[in-house]
Amino acid sequence: MAWIALVVAGLLEVVWATAMKQSEGFTRLGPSVVTLAGMLLSFGLLSWSMRVLPLGTAYTVWTGIGAVGAFAVGVLALGEAASPLRLAAAGLIVAGIVLMKVASE
Repeated sequence: MAWIALVVAGLLEVVWATAMKQSEGFTRLGPSVVTLAGMLLSFGLLSWSMRVLPLGTAYTVWTGIGAVGAFAVGVLALGEAASPLRLAAAGLIVAGIVLMKVASE
């Protein structure tokens, strides 16, 4: 159950990071509210998962999901560049997440 909470927390990190970008420096109310709510839920689930999972594993997986997810949203929805080097970097982050999960079992 802790792993599910951690994955959801990571996905919520993508939500709040995207909403923060859309808030235009917290000048738009709707995206600002989504940012703050997403942060609270994401941090809450991360904290809950850390009661069971090791700190290093939980934090690495959470930030990795957030980083790769935000990169994907940037490329797919916001028109950001998807150069081979950036794609390789995202792939290395995913590989690190998988290795961290495997190593923690």
